[in-house]
Amino acid sequence: MLPDIRSHAESPEVMPPEEMACRARLKTLGAEFEDAAPQASKDGCALPFPIKLERLSKTVDIEPDATINCAAAEASARFAESVVAPTAKATFGEELTMISQASAYVCRPRNGTRKLSEHAFGNALDIARFTLSKGTTIDVEPAPPEKAAKFLAAVRKAACGPFKTVLGPGSDADHDRHLHLDLAPRRNGGTFCQ
Repeated sequence: MLPDIRSHAESPEVMPPEEMACRARLKTLGAEFEDAAPQASKDGCALPFPIKLERLSKTVDIEPDATINCAAAEASARFAESVVAPTAKATFGEELTMISQASAYVCRPRNGTRKLSEHAFGNALDIARFTLSKGTTIDVEPAPPEKAAKFLAAVRKAACGPFKTVLGPGSDADHDRHLHLDLAPRRNGGTFCQ
């Protein structure tokens, strides 16, 4: 795998202030998490201060728990609260209760390349399903039912900005069954959304 500048960054022995501040903001959002063991590999994957995210808020679960960096966890929690939950209420008249994730930290390259994926830095979350309060489930898929398609389109469109990369059904075959959301560092804070 091709290394990334983050692969060889010095990992401080003490948690930096920005990591501590991020954790404080996550707690304010009602997220539940634990600090996890640092991740690193000879391939260049690096996650020096991971968390195991157990709930996005007091009312929204994430299943299974996600090992992820704090910035991506915070972006996901804020996105669930400010976009996904109100869109679910407006579209289905139900509360958002759970987000099912398909992938968070995984030491691997991007599909079809040798460049490390944002998953290799705990900087991405793949969402496969949304579950609502009356048992409605919305699977991320190429041809969902009309109401689910409306919901997914709104969520996907709103993800572009809070997240720097947004991929899903129609982007390529690798993203037909989940929404990939990441915080990839991009020139001038740009986005890549398909």
